[in-house]
Amino acid sequence: MTEGLRERKKRQTRQYISDVATGLFVERGFDAVTVAEIAAAADVSVNTVYNYFPAKEDLFFDRSAGVVDRLARWVRGRHQGEAAAAAVLRELREEVEAVSPRVGLIPGYSAFMRVIEDAPALRSRLWAIGQEVQANLEGALREETGAAADDPMPELIAGQLGWVHSTVMAVIGREMVKARDPREVSREVLVLLDDMEDLLSERVLNYAVRGAE
Repeated sequence: MTEGLRERKKRQTRQYISDVATGLFVERGFDAVTVAEIAAAADVSVNTVYNYFPAKEDLFFDRSAGVVDRLARWVRGRHQGEAAAAAVLRELREEVEAVSPRVGLIPGYSAFMRVIEDAPALRSRLWAIGQEVQANLEGALREETGAAADDPMPELIAGQLGWVHSTVMAVIGREMVKARDPREVSREVLVLLDDMEDLLSERVLNYAVRGAE
């Protein structure tokens, strides 16, 4: 469906407000910047900011919607004959190998991470996003396998795959905050992914194979 003019303008306005806010947060810190200051800098009203972003934290994590269902999307899109774990590991490797900004491998990411480290509210939101990622993954695994509501396996598998994803993201964040070369971090994380795969049991690695009986 083609995006209409009104929808495009709303999307552009939303992105502009977010970009202005992020610039202020990086420059001065999350807690030091008010929504009123963001509105003034973006030349919009405070109400307009809240129409697009219900909470101040949403201005910083404006792309979180694409993150919370990331693992669930990967599992639902797995190849024929591919297990859920294999799909997650494959997609993660591809992102890391491509030195993708989507996993934090981007110059300047250190400034973004420092804002989070200095703001308890952002650290709490980041934890909440991680919980959403795992909950969505568990839901996808239940749907894909037809597991009963009292079957613990989707939750257990989601925990294992969530551990892989969250560990990779944490390591990237920790190393990028040192202002390291993203390509160097990428190479190290690819080795880490191999080590993590070795730690997963056969039961995890063979769960929810697409096309399996």
